[in-house]
Amino acid sequence: MPKQVTDIKKFLEIARRKDATLARIKKTAIKHHTTAASTKAKSTKTPVATKFKIRCARFQYTLVLFDSEKAEKLKQSLPPGLKVEEVGKAAPKKKN
Repeated sequence: MPKQVTDIKKFLEIARRKDATLARIKKTAIKHHTTAASTKAKSTKTPVATKFKIRCARFQYTLVLFDSEKAEKLKQSLPPGLKVEEVGKAAPKKKN
C-alpha cells in the first residue's frame, strides 16, 4: 500500500529502517494550465517534481519535492546501504 510523506526528516527516518530495501527516484516535468496572463510572462524553465519512493515491508513511502536543490541534497543523504534506482533514464545499450 502506498503512503505519502510530506516531511523530509520523517522520510529519512523511514529510509534508515531495517525493512527499507529500495529507493526509486523519478523526475517529472509539471504541466501548467495556460491562461492569457501566463502566456505573457512565460518562463523558459519547466518546473520539475522529483519523487522519492522507498519500498519497505508493508508500505511504499513517497516524498515529492519541487525544489531541485533539496532533491539533490536528499539524494546524497540517503543511507549508503540502501539500493538507489533512477527511474526514467534509458539504460546504456550494449554493443555486440
